[in-house]
Amino acid sequence: MSDALAVFDLGKTNSKLFVFAPNGVLLDERRTKPVWKEFRGRHVLDDERLFAWMSSELADVVVVHDVGGLMVSAHGCAFALVRSAELLHPVLDYEQEIPPSIARVIDPMLPDFSETYTPWLPLGFSIARHIYWLKQEEPRAFADAEAILCYPQYWGWRFSGRPLAEWSYLGAHSQLWAPLKRDFSSLVDRLGWRDKFPEIEPAGAVIGETRVALPDGSSRSIRVHNGVHDSNAALAYYRMTGLSGFTLVSTGTWVIIINLDCPLDALDRERDMIANVTVNGEPAPSLRFMGGREYDLISESWNQPISQQAVERVMGRGIFALPSWAAGGPFPETSGKIVGDVEGEDRAAVAALYVLMMTDLSLDLIRSDNLLVVDGGLAKIDLLTAMLAQLRPAQTVIHSEMSEGSATGAAALAFKALGTMPFRDETVPVAASSVPGLEAYRDRWRELAGNARDAARAEKTAREASL
Repeated sequence: MSDALAVFDLGKTNSKLFVFAPNGVLLDERRTKPVWKEFRGRHVLDDERLFAWMSSELADVVVVHDVGGLMVSAHGCAFALVRSAELLHPVLDYEQEIPPSIARVIDPMLPDFSETYTPWLPLGFSIARHIYWLKQEEPRAFADAEAILCYPQYWGWRFSGRPLAEWSYLGAHSQLWAPLKRDFSSLVDRLGWRDKFPEIEPAGAVIGETRVALPDGSSRSIRVHNGVHDSNAALAYYRMTGLSGFTLVSTGTWVIIINLDCPLDALDRERDMIANVTVNGEPAPSLRFMGGREYDLISESWNQPISQQAVERVMGRGIFALPSWAAGGPFPETSGKIVGDVEGEDRAAVAALYVLMMTDLSLDLIRSDNLLVVDGGLAKIDLLTAMLAQLRPAQTVIHSEMSEGSATGAAALAFKALGTMPFRDETVPVAASSVPGLEAYRDRWRELAGNARDAARAEKTAREASL
């Protein structure tokens, strides 16, 4: 059996396939977009369409690259109810709120922050709320379910038939896991769900095989490895290549910032600060905001380069994008707006500055004063990483030339299970930019955003007092 590896990196916005040679060289890359549809009044994944794409591409790379293994890295906040070989309800889209009548029951049950290090989060950002929603609205499906599978493990089950769990996904702000106990939370036992979760295997472990139907009518068996939560895969990758004492800025639809050196008592539950869990089961102090989604919304999906001149123009005109443009993040109380009129490349420059300002503030909130590792989409935008280095002169900023840390981390975990480690530290330093007035712009942005937050919090307090 070949040791070339196929990694499916399944994001909320984009789904990708990467093929890695046994020496770590990237051989191939393919992409699609997941499709979300309506089902019984709920927004769900078209899992059959995605599975068809995965199966077709997998068959092709098995032939072209002699692939012998399969690994999945996936976005958080998703799960599946399964029985035998049957999916009992489509995978829910986490970007939908549960009905108020159900929220009134489940929300008071959520564990204290000191147990799960997860605050109350909206929508399906804590999958416990969505699991409870299905239990109430689809009681037969929930009762019939033999297992609740986290999203990467759902795909592992689709390919191998083996239901499993894994630490990094169970502990990803789910309200299902107590990081300090390394066990399920009190909510799981209170609701009688413990038996619904299968045994835990480490990310990357070989869990079985899948038979791939090839275009010529033959078939071939390949290994299936236990999947992983995407940002935690990226964290594992950099740690496995020898880095330590760093803050990871993992970017995609979400910007996930993880600083293992941040004390747990510094996490502010009101600013979307949480403890994720590493692939080894350790607490991972984190903060996140939907930076990729917000950039698209603010820039109106601009996909062309942004010049430094555009950045300087909008800064000179005093144009700011203020938070928040999506749910969650360190400004959950405020609604996004643009101060000033702007369009085209200049609007994209404002969007880039917004992501920069949010990242810079988030790094302060999570007490980052160590090495900064920028991974994912942001790492490909030289101006953005250079401005981050300018704003944080006391820290060294580096980025990976691979830039796909979640997929590469998933590959590293799978190769580790086979007894090899083909990846080495290939990060490169980021040279700081010298954009005039950037620091003053940062100070003014923080003032405006802070004032808006204070006003929103005061209004909420007054509203609650009047009830």
